Amino acid sequence: MSAAALVSIALLGTLVGVVVPRLARRFATPPPRRATLPPGRFAALPTQGLASTPRRLRRGAWLSPSVAAVVFVGLAAARGADPALPVFLAVAAVGLVLAGVDLACLRLPDPLVLGAGLLALGGLAAAALLSGTPGRLLGALAGATVAGAAHVLLALLPGSRLGFGDVKLAAVLGLPLGWLGRDALVAGVLLPHVLHGGLVLGLLAARRVHRNTLLPLGPALLAGAWLAVLLG
Repeated sequence: MSAAALVSIALLGTLVGVVVPRLARRFATPPPRRATLPPGRFAALPTQGLASTPRRLRRGAWLSPSVAAVVFVGLAAARGADPALPVFLAVAAVGLVLAGVDLACLRLPDPLVLGAGLLALGGLAAAALLSGTPGRLLGALAGATVAGAAHVLLALLPGSRLGFGDVKLAAVLGLPLGWLGRDALVAGVLLPHVLHGGLVLGLLAARRVHRNTLLPLGPALLAGAWLAVLLG
């Protein structure tokens, strides 16, 4: 891909990054009061911290354009000749919003995850037909199945803190990873947990969190998938 094209992609990513915090604030609404929380992911969440969610998102808004530009340029540099590049960029844009919401309030809203899934499935189907490679669509579907099943098993393990929002996001990310092939899929399934585990160990060593602290996995799933695409 030419330098001019990469600059255009960087500008597009920057523009996406400008609107990401605003969209994240729309979806990062606090859950019901603690007395009415269902068992599961929100059971140990303090509502006082969630009340400051919009403020936390505003504080990080200045970084979003730079992060989005890096994400977009990385994808373009790695997959410039791939007919599915627009799909990767669209999924990345939704993923940036999902990461912001999950970091702010430990939520992966179903409408966003479903939207990313529909973008990925529809876009990859069109790319497969236009490029005359229908087999790659089957690979994408297999990737979603494998990634989703692997995370269902992890979520069902005793003591697991994996939420089913994470499972659904993993299945969605399995679509573009499966499109790229087995190696990218394996890396995209394993890397998020390596990144998340390293982060947790670092935070524990620095005494920033406790063993019972709930931490979002969505950003690690997205970062791991992005790295797998770059390495694939």
